[in-house]
Amino acid sequence: MAAQVASLKRVDEVFDRMWRAMDNHQDEVLVLNNNYQPLNITNVRRAVSLLFLGKAETIQTNSKTFHSERVALPMPTVVRLNHYVRRPMPQLHVTRKSIFTRDAHSCQYCGATKVALTLDHVIPKDKGGHTDWDNLVCCCTKCNNLKGNRSPHEAGMSLLRRPRRPKFIPYISYTKFLAALKNPRWKQYLSPYGDG
Repeated sequence: MAAQVASLKRVDEVFDRMWRAMDNHQDEVLVLNNNYQPLNITNVRRAVSLLFLGKAETIQTNSKTFHSERVALPMPTVVRLNHYVRRPMPQLHVTRKSIFTRDAHSCQYCGATKVALTLDHVIPKDKGGHTDWDNLVCCCTKCNNLKGNRSPHEAGMSLLRRPRRPKFIPYISYTKFLAALKNPRWKQYLSPYGDG
């Protein structure tokens, strides 16, 4: 036991300089479960800790390398846990931010992007419409005022894209998940689970 403690102290000293270098990097690392399902997006320091403790393995690295006196470590971009982590399926709640992200911050009636946006109930609430994924869309204030308290058909308007609940409920927050889909290094691991 004493030998393990001494060994950990030596390793701590070796990696201490490396940790300080890692604190200056804002790079993120995708953490995959043992079955390659995306679990989290974490910082480099946490990912290297998982690797060092033997709890994960490197799946993909980038061109950056961290150096200490005795160790050169390629910076991981994707790590996979060595054991399966059971997690309950999270609920994907309808929020303003999630609807805006799903609709790419564009009006679903006219396609405008760089304007003031709001949420619109496709079928108004007083006509039986619900506040859910299938009835809420991102809408510019101009279209929202034109539509008023009517259905798109009654207002003579049509949706560019029908609203729907996302296909996958990721463990990563929905907005962060969609942003992560844009990372070319992570796309192959995330796209089977998302709308990308």
